Amino acid sequence: MIDAIKLEWLKVRNYRVFWILMGMYLLALTVIAAGGVFFLEWIKSLGTDFNGIDPTIIPIYDFPDIWQNMTYLGSFAKILLAFVVIISVNNDVTYNTLRQNIIDGISKRRYLLGKLMFIIALATISTLYLFFTGMITGSIYSHVWEARFIFDKLEFLAAYFFDIVVYCSLAFLLSLVIKKAGFVIVLLFLYTLMFEPIVGAILTNAPIFRDTIWSELVAFFPIQALNNLITVPFGRYIFMEIQDHIPLKTIAIAAGWLLIYLTIIITILTKRDMK
Repeated sequence: MIDAIKLEWLKVRNYRVFWILMGMYLLALTVIAAGGVFFLEWIKSLGTDFNGIDPTIIPIYDFPDIWQNMTYLGSFAKILLAFVVIISVNNDVTYNTLRQNIIDGISKRRYLLGKLMFIIALATISTLYLFFTGMITGSIYSHVWEARFIFDKLEFLAAYFFDIVVYCSLAFLLSLVIKKAGFVIVLLFLYTLMFEPIVGAILTNAPIFRDTIWSELVAFFPIQALNNLITVPFGRYIFMEIQDHIPLKTIAIAAGWLLIYLTIIITILTKRDMK
């Protein structure tokens, strides 16, 4: 296992695009961690208020709400990590790295293990970075300091980790099937932000589909299943009811998609002639 992740590290450590994408991703998380206060101050400077309430007093960084708020916003940046996975797999195909590894005696199983460990490593780094930036930001802006609040709702960080693993596994699968990094990146980007959301909105809101089994199927869509892990948390600040927990049904659906992705990946690697 250690050798597998070492091999993946050797492939990317001198690859400039990898460091650029990782830098962009960590920068995005940093902006998310610290930018909320500046955004609220900017809204205030425009003279905007919420029924006479100063927007800068909205406690978006209070413990324990900070964990759901930050992981929800951070989930939008996971597509950059998916791009890292896509480029990594594409390089193996384009430069015949995978074929050469197998010729050198590295099994397909070890290759798969290496890629999965690479994805888990990306998710771990991202989750830890978000945790530490959340702790720092919360220590500056939170009005709540008790340990029972600081370490409450950390399950959202676990959901964030799981979200990244499943999404990057989808990117891994698409890269094996299509083999063209640019096309996969565009396809994943459009499907995540346009195709599935549009279809989901139609099935949920169109009168012909509303309150039918078709609208219920939206929760089983691959991207929607991940979005349902951490839902929009900001309604709590205008006294709206929100989902402040992670439903077991949603975890099961996302885990089902992960199993499907891994099954197809294993099938492709088993049947594809790499020599």
